[in-house]
Amino acid sequence: MASTKAPTIARTDKHPFLCSVDDVAQQLGTNIENGLTARQVQELQKTNPRNELEDGGGVVWYRIFLKQCSNAMILVLIFAMGLSFGVGDFIEGGVLAAVIVLNVSIGFFQEFKAESKMSSLRALSSPSAAVLRDGQIDTIPSAEVVPGDIVILKTGDTVPADLRVFEVMNLNCDEKSLTGEAEAVEKVIENSIMVPGSGDKLATEEGEVGMGDRFNMAYSTTTVTKGRGRGIVTFTGMETEVGKIAASTTKKKRREGRSMNYKKYGKAQPLKGGAKRVYDAVGKFLGLTEGTPLQRKLSQLAYTLFGCAILLAIVVFGVNKFNVTGEVAIYAISTGIAIIPESLIAVLTITMVVGMTVMRKANVVIRDLSALEALGGITNICSDKTGTLTQGAMIVKKVWLPKVGIYTVNNSMDPKDPTQGDVTKGPSPTPSESTLVEEKTDYDQQRSAAALKFDIPAEKAAKDQHNNKSRVDPEQEAATVTPELEAFLLPTALCNLATVKLEQKEGEQEKKWQTTGEPTEIALQVFSHRFDSGRKKLESSGWKQVSEFPFDSSIKRMSVIYNHPNNTSSMVFTKGAVERVLDLCSSVGNGSTNEPMTDDLKEHIIFQMNELASQGQRVLAVASREWDGDFAAEKRNSNDEQLRTDVEDDLTLVGLVGIYDPPRDETKDAVRECSEAGIKVHMLTGDHPATAEAIAKEIGIVPKNLGVLPANVAASIIQKATDFDKMSDAEIDALPELPLVIARCAPDTKTRMIEALRRRGLYMAMTGDGVNDAPSLSSADVGIAMGLAGSDVAKGAAKIVLTDDKFNSIVSAIREGRRMFDNIQKFVLHLLTSNVGEVILLIAGLGFQDSTGFSVFPLSPLQILWINMLTSSFPAFGLGKEKSSSDIMRRPPHNNKYGVFTPQIMVDMVVYGILMGATTLLTFVIVVYGANGGDLGHDCNRAYSTSCEAVFRGRAAVFAELTWQILISAWEFKSIRRSMFRLDPASEGKFPFFRDVWGNQFLFWAVIIGALSVFPAVYIPGLNTSVFKHTGITWEWGLSFGAIVLFVLGMEAWKFMKRKFHWFEEGEEDSKEHVSRKLSLRQGFFSMAKSRPSSLHSFNHPLSRKGTEKSDHSIKREIADMGAISATSTTGALVHKQETAGGGRSAEDQV
Repeated sequence: MASTKAPTIARTDKHPFLCSVDDVAQQLGTNIENGLTARQVQELQKTNPRNELEDGGGVVWYRIFLKQCSNAMILVLIFAMGLSFGVGDFIEGGVLAAVIVLNVSIGFFQEFKAESKMSSLRALSSPSAAVLRDGQIDTIPSAEVVPGDIVILKTGDTVPADLRVFEVMNLNCDEKSLTGEAEAVEKVIENSIMVPGSGDKLATEEGEVGMGDRFNMAYSTTTVTKGRGRGIVTFTGMETEVGKIAASTTKKKRREGRSMNYKKYGKAQPLKGGAKRVYDAVGKFLGLTEGTPLQRKLSQLAYTLFGCAILLAIVVFGVNKFNVTGEVAIYAISTGIAIIPESLIAVLTITMVVGMTVMRKANVVIRDLSALEALGGITNICSDKTGTLTQGAMIVKKVWLPKVGIYTVNNSMDPKDPTQGDVTKGPSPTPSESTLVEEKTDYDQQRSAAALKFDIPAEKAAKDQHNNKSRVDPEQEAATVTPELEAFLLPTALCNLATVKLEQKEGEQEKKWQTTGEPTEIALQVFSHRFDSGRKKLESSGWKQVSEFPFDSSIKRMSVIYNHPNNTSSMVFTKGAVERVLDLCSSVGNGSTNEPMTDDLKEHIIFQMNELASQGQRVLAVASREWDGDFAAEKRNSNDEQLRTDVEDDLTLVGLVGIYDPPRDETKDAVRECSEAGIKVHMLTGDHPATAEAIAKEIGIVPKNLGVLPANVAASIIQKATDFDKMSDAEIDALPELPLVIARCAPDTKTRMIEALRRRGLYMAMTGDGVNDAPSLSSADVGIAMGLAGSDVAKGAAKIVLTDDKFNSIVSAIREGRRMFDNIQKFVLHLLTSNVGEVILLIAGLGFQDSTGFSVFPLSPLQILWINMLTSSFPAFGLGKEKSSSDIMRRPPHNNKYGVFTPQIMVDMVVYGILMGATTLLTFVIVVYGANGGDLGHDCNRAYSTSCEAVFRGRAAVFAELTWQILISAWEFKSIRRSMFRLDPASEGKFPFFRDVWGNQFLFWAVIIGALSVFPAVYIPGLNTSVFKHTGITWEWGLSFGAIVLFVLGMEAWKFMKRKFHWFEEGEEDSKEHVSRKLSLRQGFFSMAKSRPSSLHSFNHPLSRKGTEKSDHSIKREIADMGAISATSTTGALVHKQETAGGGRSAEDQV
């Protein structure tokens, strides 16, 4: 019975999966035969929101603009600009205003473009839906679906909303994007849902059954892989399960201690909670409590410099006895401006934009400009398996035929293409052989140079195999169709609803293989097509289907009956779980290999199943039997259940098939490179534990032989989600190692894993593509979503989107992030060094007082702005374009405790700043006091006069000298430790300086042009005296050149001291301690040599990258540098960690 007025959000008394179909239809006011009426639809559309996910209203320009304006450095510059205008210095104030506009504009337009590109990347998950209204089937936009609608589903459809299914015919839905399960879920109509793990207990409450076990519900955004059905829309939009997950990614959780509830926490709580909320709000606005490590560090720097500027202003006022006239105020502003790197934000933003452009070309879309630099500090990657580390598609890997052997599919990359790769036949393993191989594994031989094998591209491997057939394993031979194989191919192709076609789509020039159906059946059908035995061809040759017994989850098998082409008999073909099919078989094999089933034979079959399963494959059994007589006539006179029992009896097992979801081709190399970079990869998947473990071993996340690890470590690195979820936070924190593999993961499990990593002080990225990944993508430090297979919810929750869905793109992004971080360090040091030098010069200049008692500044405000904005900016841009060092992915992540401002950077800044300030001050003193008797003139801070000649000449000399020092230091900062005259220690040239500086042509020309620009700035009339407050010079050029030589000698001497006495060496590229730790940071478990794990001796040999240094292990080091050593690095790290004291870098000691 329909209600007179639709509710705002349609509800049932209990969750629809607990209700009968009639109850759901009655409570939602619909009719399952005719659907909703037009009047009901209109009422429901008025009172219910549209069936779509909220996306925040698209790109909001003013939010991006406010975010840019609230940047810490911008706020400081605005304050300085206000002071300049306040004292009437409109030129200086105008220049500062231009600097602010430039910085804000660059950041705003780049972030706006990134957000706009991301918006265009998003696509609707379900564009249309077939609904039953007024007794007619109508196709409408999915956004117009309302609660109570009757939706018709068929193979290939995307479910438009959450449905209570009431009619099914082999209906299977792929819920991988929602639950993480790779296998499709068969739907039922009954509401007799059992509580998982309780035996026969019926569910009576919503919380007793998880989302994935509500088999009578079909969920929004999932797809129909097989069959057809109908369902009642129960939830739409944000009320669906996918909508709830989307809401959880944007829901703001209140931090601890921020509650205002005095009843629960006491009368003082409103005051305490309010104070903390104000602190959070102010900290967020100022950028001190939120953002990436670099953002927070730069905000702290800005306000520290702002405080220093105020302190310096007070010093200026104090020296002038607080007689704050316009002159004194201008000097104070000049000193404050000198300490602020005005171009830092612009240089940083442009560097990040360049990095973002590089990543865009590498199929990586950066949604948040700060995410790219954050990648450089990643210590852990938490990744989903299906579709991220693996291809998300099933491929038949092996087929075992009794007494025949193992058929192996080689070099197959495309799960849809039966022509790719080849099939070989070899002997099947026996228990005795397997045990013997296990016992006689020679690990020392596997570690020898002769045993090293290199990963090569699949195309080259296939070509080599084609060109070297004579070298193929003598036990392997090319597969041909035999009677036994033909007997296996018949049920594989015919007991199958999938289709495989080579067809040309509209608008495409070439034919491509297209498939429909459930992934497992597609894999079987593709294997049959390899031997030209697909279902379509067999049916065209006379095979005719007469009956089907669909897959039943309770018995885990499917059967079909086909009439033989000769019409003399029928054949029964069955496939399903090995244990369920094996019990129905009375014989094994076909033709001459056929023999009765025995217990020993059963054990042998189980052994073969375990062999395939241990390789990460899902194993199915295939069987058949001949049915005598007219099956169609017998079916009419028999009970269906009894008939199925009769049909699926006395079967003959014809073989086992191993199907697996293959890792992406690039995954193994990407995992190994992450490991060499000190980044640990964690697999968090919804798949079966055995499958997850096998894939993890195959791609190098965990060692193949867990026995090399201490027992407690081996037990902790691979866990089921149920075990992990039962542990308290304290128990998780007490684990010797956090799990590297967690199977049967739920969204909450992934979030808990991220929180556990964060408690250990680590900085993590989360990769994923499904809706179930969205909460963890949102909560991770850096969320990385898949652009092709990823859901809209996942893309919206992530900071980075991979448009090609390849795991190795993450490695490219991390490499770019590290390059950017190194370069940011270099140009931050470059900019701040000049600021320190300027401040030292101006503070010392307070002692230069003219006859009126006012201090005369050695550098004018416009000279300072010129140096900070133009002279420093372009070399800083050039440093931002520096190429990455050769070992950038062979060292651990930078320490987020320090970020950019490491102790070395801070000390270098002070040392070089003092050196710069001292030499420029000396030049000014020599010009004014040595050559001109200390004549400081009158009112020389405002205008030129003949009495100011000495001061103006001194300023010109200091301006030229400081400009050249800043430019030369840019070349020095190409390496923070190595000499400018030999930046590459392995260089064989006698004087490689020119080749090294020419390597970065932007920086080269920035230095050259910047150096030449000094001359017009000094000599152009009017510009020199009126704007810069200096004049042309002659002999003073000699002082400037001499000071440059002293400055370079001082920098080189300091670098030499650092190298000689190993100061600030930890984590640096030429650090011996760092180099010796490289292997212990790696996670590649024999990923290049296809062998079992070696002993741990190989972890003790350090790698060196110094020049031509040789040692007893130099050959090993050279092989390692080529990426060929296959030592199990994380194994070494896990074992040696037990013997290593705590402390140190988080990437090594905190995981």
